[in-house]
Amino acid sequence: MLLVHEEYQSSFDIAMHCAVSCEYCARACMGMPDMVKCVRVCLDCAEICRTAATYMVRGSYFIAHLARTCADICDACAEECERHEMKHCQKCAVICRQAAEEYRKIAGIGVAKV
Repeated sequence: MLLVHEEYQSSFDIAMHCAVSCEYCARACMGMPDMVKCVRVCLDCAEICRTAATYMVRGSYFIAHLARTCADICDACAEECERHEMKHCQKCAVICRQAAEEYRKIAGIGVAKV
């Protein structure tokens, strides 16, 4: 069992759900010439969500800063996925929107103090 800083448990779950959804969407879109942007944005979103989850595990002082970037990237991913009718893209967009909302909450929780 992973030990997540208690303040971020639900956020961690959302971040990991988003990362997995984006990886799945990217994989499903690979090889389709008109889906290159979707694949790239999904892979970027998955990576930043995994990074945010790692910051949450250790209760990083910099999570609020990273969360602002995560929200922007999740919004961009949702916008791209919403352009496509495939079920996996639509599902990814919804999850990215949820993650962006959660990251905005985190971004409001304090400033880095080292």
